[in-house]
Amino acid sequence: MERRLLTFIIASTAFFLFYAALRAKFLPPPPPPVVEELVDENGTGDIVVNEGDVEPTGDGEIEPIDPDPSNVSEPTESELIAERSQQPSWMTLGSMDPSAGYMMLVTLNSRGGGIERVELTERKESGGLKYARVDVRSGYLGYFAGESSGSISGVKVNVVGPGTPAELAGVQVGDVIIAVAGQTVATPDEMSQALLSTKPGDEISVEVARGEDGASTVLSATLTHHPLDLIRLARDGGADQVAGNLSQLSCLVSLSQINRKSILPDEPSISTAPNPAELIWDAESTATDSKQSASFHLEMSAQEMKAAGGGAITMHRRYGLEAGSYVIDMSIELENRDDKPQELAYRLDGPNGITLEGWWYSTKISPNFSGSAARDLVYNTAAEGHELVSGYTLLKHSKKQPEDPLSAIFAPDGSSDSRNLRYICVDAQYFTVGYIPSEGKESFTTFRRGAGGVVADFDAVPRHQERAVNTSFYLDSVVAEVPAGGSMRQDLRLFAGPKQPELLTEYGLERCIYYGWFATFAKLLGALLHVLSGIGNYALAIILLTLTVRACMFPLSRKAAINAQKMQELAPEMKKINEQYKEDMEGKLKAQRELQQRVGFNPLAGCLPMFLQLPIFIGLYRALSVDIELRQEAFLSRLDWASNLAGPDMLYFWGDWLWPYFSGRGTGWLGPYFNILPVLVVVLFLLQQKLFMPPATDDQTRMTQKMMNIMTLAMGLFFFRVPAGLCIYFITSSMWGIGERILVKKTLPQGSHFDAAVLEGDAGPSKTKSATLAERLRNQVAKPEAPVEPPNKRKRPNKKKK
Repeated sequence: MERRLLTFIIASTAFFLFYAALRAKFLPPPPPPVVEELVDENGTGDIVVNEGDVEPTGDGEIEPIDPDPSNVSEPTESELIAERSQQPSWMTLGSMDPSAGYMMLVTLNSRGGGIERVELTERKESGGLKYARVDVRSGYLGYFAGESSGSISGVKVNVVGPGTPAELAGVQVGDVIIAVAGQTVATPDEMSQALLSTKPGDEISVEVARGEDGASTVLSATLTHHPLDLIRLARDGGADQVAGNLSQLSCLVSLSQINRKSILPDEPSISTAPNPAELIWDAESTATDSKQSASFHLEMSAQEMKAAGGGAITMHRRYGLEAGSYVIDMSIELENRDDKPQELAYRLDGPNGITLEGWWYSTKISPNFSGSAARDLVYNTAAEGHELVSGYTLLKHSKKQPEDPLSAIFAPDGSSDSRNLRYICVDAQYFTVGYIPSEGKESFTTFRRGAGGVVADFDAVPRHQERAVNTSFYLDSVVAEVPAGGSMRQDLRLFAGPKQPELLTEYGLERCIYYGWFATFAKLLGALLHVLSGIGNYALAIILLTLTVRACMFPLSRKAAINAQKMQELAPEMKKINEQYKEDMEGKLKAQRELQQRVGFNPLAGCLPMFLQLPIFIGLYRALSVDIELRQEAFLSRLDWASNLAGPDMLYFWGDWLWPYFSGRGTGWLGPYFNILPVLVVVLFLLQQKLFMPPATDDQTRMTQKMMNIMTLAMGLFFFRVPAGLCIYFITSSMWGIGERILVKKTLPQGSHFDAAVLEGDAGPSKTKSATLAERLRNQVAKPEAPVEPPNKRKRPNKKKK
């Protein structure tokens, strides 16, 4: 009986486990819990559910589709999708015209209603672009979202930005550019190549074919500097384009929940429903004197939503941009056009394609041991505070777990504090782009899931270029029960701008600037640098700042120099000790301590000034590493050389003939440019070692000094891509150090710092036993037949075991 009962229990348990496994594999997971209240008392929530302010369409009744095509009077689902998957249209917000007062020029694409490009157009007082591209020296005509024309050999113009040289020259949407600067072009790449030999300020001819008859028209355009394309498609990366990175629009929206159908965490959309990010949305725009807006709408019928178990809905997207702002206002709205309630939620993709400016020489500071990438993920929650996840770390995770390539930020089963999101951004060295709450709100509490990952074929990203991988994230909203004819809406903002401390503080993003160790010193010295920059040249300001800091530390430096002089005077006595105690380390150290105590010399006294100076030196280095004001500032305004103190001086381009192992971007040790300032830094370091290093007293010391010289030369490989502003700091500091040592040496009293009798162990009548080192040395020389054996070498009598 007991055996039968035991057999029944085992069989029942096995059947239950088998059934549970089949259910988990083949049945859809239960939907997330529906959030009924989405606006809390503190007003931190952003999703608003409207009750029945939209008329239902009446197509909530889902009728089966007749399998016989001849009996179908309505288009099939595939036909509906194909109809809305044709040629998209483009719209712009903002302007490049200085008189318009906009900080950016935004290009929107009706395919998915996403952001295709963001160019920064803020001006300096002089009228030039405040944030131009520093890696491109050719002239800029404009962004056209161009594509090869089918009927005429040329580049079709799909968009023309207001205030761009092309718009001022008269280029229009629908034109086909057939020649630029006297060179015929058939593809966007050929047009870019034709502009490479131009410079800002050049006046060039642009030949276009216009109208149905394709009549040729020649226009004249005056080129400008390239505005920084803060967001761009991967294919538009130019020299910074990295294989494996994918071109994808930013800020796309898809449905993450339709009643009982839920999106999978690592999928772009619900598999049984159309993907709104791939469809063409209806678009319209409005504008006033100080604000421009664009709206996108997408209707999805009950027929299209049938497979996902949902009814008809309409999706809305709105963008708004005010003059003088680096923030794009955004809203997302889902309307229930069905005649019964629906449980709905959406997925919002983050920005991607953030500028790769300087990724191969970046000095970006990271709080993580693995370092940073050109595009890192930063976010701030009530549970964790500010966190940075390197794009390189996200790429390694994708390669290690290709079946689950995304890294979770927070999940529905986490604590409420983990879902209390203050901001989430993709972060570059000098710029950041990401979502912040709408005005007046402190955080988001209406997202149930967030995850980060790479927008790339991670297996195709070349080795040594992994830190240039395209990085982004997504956010899933909470699930809301939307009544028939009602809607759910969320407002938020997209910040896309420079990492200026005052600007970031205004939007709660100040922690995106990371100084690392000794941040207090870095901020203080950075503020002093800005004050000194009032002379009109940042290179000279760096020199003055370095001299000011070194002058304030002169008393400590003088003590260190005196200590170094004492070490040189003691070198002969130290050599004698080393010769006597060659094989006795303990005896040698004891004899050295006796000598140092007798003459009153403390070797640590020379280290103390170095430790006191270390926070200041590191703080100054960090201040120069993160200060965006150095970007686009020139060593001399009349020279192209060192025209960007935040990057290498780029004296000569050798990337077109030098072996890629040395000159490749990321893959080469040296980079595509020969830089002269790092060479001067290494030369001065070697000169300092030569002038001030104490003479070697033995073979070991001599070998150590040689190794130091080799290490300094090797360090030159790492310094070769250091920004010019940092090189100016090192050069100035080294020259000050050389002059300081020479000056201090001349001001020291003539002769030895130590009394000769003390060095010889003779303190006069009160001669002590501890002062007999010189005597022992002389006795050893006088009686070589009776050498003094070190303690550990003396023979001990053998003791026989009893």
